[in-house]
Formats: sequence, structure tokens, C-alpha cells
Amino acid sequence: MNALVRRLAPVALVATGACFATQSDVRVLQTDVQTLRSERRQQDSLMQARFDALMASLSTTNDSVRSLSNRLTRLQGDVRGDLFQMNQQLLQIQELTGQSQRRLQELRSSLEARQQDVMQPAQPQPTPSGAPRDTGAAAAAPSGVPAGSPGPNQLFQASYGQLQRGSPESARRGFQELLRLYPTSDVAGDAQYWIGVSYETEGNDAAADTAYAATVAKYPQSSSAPTALYKHALILQKRGNIALARTALNDIIRRYPRSDEAQLARDRLRTMK
Repeated sequence: MNALVRRLAPVALVATGACFATQSDVRVLQTDVQTLRSERRQQDSLMQARFDALMASLSTTNDSVRSLSNRLTRLQGDVRGDLFQMNQQLLQIQELTGQSQRRLQELRSSLEARQQDVMQPAQPQPTPSGAPRDTGAAAAAPSGVPAGSPGPNQLFQASYGQLQRGSPESARRGFQELLRLYPTSDVAGDAQYWIGVSYETEGNDAAADTAYAATVAKYPQSSSAPTALYKHALILQKRGNIALARTALNDIIRRYPRSDEAQLARDRLRTMK
């Protein structure tokens, strides 16, 4: 029995040592795990703090973007409103200018009628047989214009009246007669422009565009030239020729920078797609 104890004693000591070693390793391992968990919690806490800071920054940025977007929307609305009011004012100015021009043409037409009355030759008086008759200059008509023909402003006023009464074809014939008799008159450019309007009233955009182009080509200094060029641009845009329409609008700004149509052209260029 004692011999058996002596043989097993070393084995027991080894086993006991192994047990102590294993428990020690486990305690070390547990300590390492706790350390790792603590470090992981610290890292997670740090990452969470950074994430929260980033989300707060993004929230602030989104608020700023929304605020800027709202301000931009309001600004765009204000700009559109201002442009609309400006266009309305320009149209009112054009209307007032057109009324003034028509009033001036009425006065010129009345003056031409009075001049014709003054220049009308008196009824011939009987003269003794063989006596020469008076052939004063008052009886002579202007070169190329039949005697007794109405003046350019009279023709313009009568033709414009026809257009207002809804007779574009009759108005067009009157304007064409004006151009035939008085091609260099100061209202010739206006007559050419209103020929285009008469065609446009009838829905003939092609003929209207040709008349507007002729206004700009033949009478570039006429007050109707920038309006004709603007209408030419509108017809081009209506046809889908956006590039040519842009060219025409820029041409208005370049050639007639102080005209009302130049401002209208700038506004249309900003909105044209």
C-alpha cells in the first residue's frame, strides 16, 4: 500500500500543478477579455460620439440647404414677378407710344388733306377766245404720283383703320399702295410692318415673317424695325428653330439696344429652352 502511494504521489503532484497552471491561464485570459471588452466599449463610445456629431452636422447642413432653397425659390418668384411687371410696363409704354404715333399720323393726315385742299386748282374761268389759260404749278402732281392721290399719312391712316375694323386684306392693299406711291416716306417702314401684321392676323405666318424680314432689310432705321425683328424671332421659336430665334433676339440687342424690344429679347433669352 505504501509502495502504491509512493508511486502515485508524483502523478498527483503533476496533476495538481497542471490544475493550478490551467486556472492561472484562465484568469489571465479572463483579464485579457475584460480588457478587450473595455477597449471595445471605449471605441464604440467614441465612434458613437463621432457618428452623433456627424449626424448633427448633416442635420445642420440640411437645414441650411433647405433654408437656401427656400430663399432661392422666393428670389426666383420675386424675379419672375419683377420681370412680369417690367414686361407689362413695357407693353403699356409700347401701347402709349403707338397711340402717340397714331395721333401724330392722324395730324399729318389732316395736314395733308388741308394741303391738298389748298393746292386744289380753282375751277377754270371762261376766257376770251384765243387767250392763254393759267397752268400754275398748283395743278401739277408730284412726280410719279397721280394728281389728287391721298398723301402717305392719309393712306396709312385709312389702311390702319381697315385693319382695326377687321379687314386685313383691305388694309394690306392700302399699305401696299402706300409703298408703291411713297416708297421713301417716313411711314413706309411702318406700312411694311403692318403688312406683316395683316398676314399674321389671317394666320399666314410665312407671309408675315417675309414682311417682317423686309421691314428690317429695307427700313432698318424705322421705329417698327425692332418690333418686326422681335416678331420674326417669335415666329422662329414657334417653328422650333430655337438657334435661329436666339440669333434674332441677340441681333435685336446688338442693333437696337435702347429699344423696348431689346429688353423683351433679354427676358425671352433667359427663359428660352
